[in-house]
Amino acid sequence: MDEANTVTNITSENVDFSMFALFMSADLVVKSVILILIFASIYSWSIIVSKLMRLRKLKQMEKEFDEIFWSGNSFEDLYETLNFNKLDPKSKIFCAAISEWKKSKSNYDGEIHSNFSSLKDRMQRSMIVTFNKETEIVEKNLTFLATSGSTAPFIGLFGTVWGIMNSFQAIAIAQNTNLAVVAPGIAEALFVTALGLFVAIPSTAFYNMITSKIDNYLSEAEVFGKDLVNIISRQVK
Repeated sequence: MDEANTVTNITSENVDFSMFALFMSADLVVKSVILILIFASIYSWSIIVSKLMRLRKLKQMEKEFDEIFWSGNSFEDLYETLNFNKLDPKSKIFCAAISEWKKSKSNYDGEIHSNFSSLKDRMQRSMIVTFNKETEIVEKNLTFLATSGSTAPFIGLFGTVWGIMNSFQAIAIAQNTNLAVVAPGIAEALFVTALGLFVAIPSTAFYNMITSKIDNYLSEAEVFGKDLVNIISRQVK
């Protein structure tokens, strides 16, 4: 009995439970699941970092835009100043509206009072098109975060179930239930579960936070577009 326990203890001590060792000892299916989850984690974090930096930049550009817009300059001067900013959505929305306004002034020799209803519709359509394009740019790749957050636990669970099945097969082949036989397979299975949660938790948390911030920013941009039309209408009428 003592000899058997000694052999079991020696065998258990020789088992390597490091992440790399667990990956190398896994079969092809579990390795594929691990690689998929690692790729999802790396890509998710790259999206998270880029979106947080983008939101910070948007807030900075929004502050600069508000300072320029409310400086009291004419729309023509503002257009010349803001038309060079190709990264700020608010600047693009403003320039889209003023571009239609300038075209109407040119077509009607400066008289646009009687055609303001038509001009207002064109301005709104132009701003909506610009707003939709900017929305697509700002929200790009967010669907991957949502997908990772919802599917990563199930991918990890698949790897876990597969790993446990392999463990039972190893037990049946070895006809031995000691820790040295059971532990590696169970550890491998639980490692895949933990990896799936490692991908899902930050993806879901940051997706909710980022989408909330983006929605607030886009709502402010949409309100600005409506206010801009009202401001122009007061100047024209």
